[in-house]
Amino acid sequence: MNTNNNISKSRYFKLILILGSLTALGPFSIDMYLPGFSGIATDLNTTVAEVAMTLSSYFIGISAGQLLYGPLLDRFGRKKPLFIGLLVYILASLGCIFVNDIDTFIGLRFIQAVGSCAATVASISMVRDLFPVRDIPKVMSYLMLVVGLSPMLAPTVGGYITEAFGWHAVFFILMCIGILILLAAHFGLPHTHKPDTSISLKPKPIILNFWSVIKEPQFFTYALTGAISFSGLFTYVAASPILFMHIFEVDAKTYGWIFAFMSLSLISGSQLNSLLLRKFSSEQMIFGALITQSVISVIFLILSLNDVLGLYETIGMLFLFLSCLGVANPNTAGLTLAPFSKNAGSASSLMGAIQLGLGATASFAVGIFLEDSMIPMTVIMMVSTVLAFIVLNIGRRRIKIKY
Repeated sequence: MNTNNNISKSRYFKLILILGSLTALGPFSIDMYLPGFSGIATDLNTTVAEVAMTLSSYFIGISAGQLLYGPLLDRFGRKKPLFIGLLVYILASLGCIFVNDIDTFIGLRFIQAVGSCAATVASISMVRDLFPVRDIPKVMSYLMLVVGLSPMLAPTVGGYITEAFGWHAVFFILMCIGILILLAAHFGLPHTHKPDTSISLKPKPIILNFWSVIKEPQFFTYALTGAISFSGLFTYVAASPILFMHIFEVDAKTYGWIFAFMSLSLISGSQLNSLLLRKFSSEQMIFGALITQSVISVIFLILSLNDVLGLYETIGMLFLFLSCLGVANPNTAGLTLAPFSKNAGSASSLMGAIQLGLGATASFAVGIFLEDSMIPMTVIMMVSTVLAFIVLNIGRRRIKIKY
């Protein structure tokens, strides 16, 4: 099912809002409990570094879950696997409310992530189902606007909830959000893809199906470019509690407001992208964003090595860096998915697995190396950005863009 130009504005808005909410569930689940890290460490008799491992386990769970849902969404249609995933998420969130040791918490966060990524994969697959291919970068920019609101709201709300009711209450709120999103998807989204019984769920056909996606040059060029550059966001998210609350010694509420302000970078970048797409192609937008991001990341590293960055200067550099991701990401996603219609679910899940796998690696590296200096964070950001730019320039020589 593809929408046409006659779709009503109210219908279009409702679809974007629900699909954006599905996409935002993962980021909301990542960001909302960040202000509670110190309280969690105290209550579970562990360290903040150990609590940070619940963030890494969440990223690993999303990455692994992406590969699980892709074939299921193509085989059974979009809604049934989506609802099962959301139920898993809701139950894992309920478990997190009553957790009393760090190992169980790490495990439940993994399960919660596996459930939540059904929403992410399904929403991106539905974008491919519902909208014309040339409109996908624009639609992805709108989704990023909704997603951008989650890190704006989540840590701020999480900070107030944690202070008033304790960190356990955050997971009760997340459980309720999961229930609301499930109801919205059930009543507000159409069946966009008929179940395809020709798709086997046996390991060999699934692997061959993924291989058919990977060997498309346009897929691996833009999926890898987008994933490597986007790992800078995961680096920032994993580093931010230590950076702001430990190194710069701000309190949980202030940290929440800083995190909220930072989300404006992704929002402004994605909306700037929507405007610039009227004059420039997606390929040009990615190229320009990565050049700008590379220059910013090098300057950021040099300044951090010379120890001249205070709190406000650090916020400014991070804002500029993340704005570039807001421009590049919708375009890399659009060009990654463009060649696929029959197996868009598998393509979407594979793209997400690559992105989140690299994100998990970056966040794990931050957890190991970041203690009393921002230099490890800026090194990882610079390396990921420059590497993404190199991959883009090598890969795009071999492809003729498909829309």
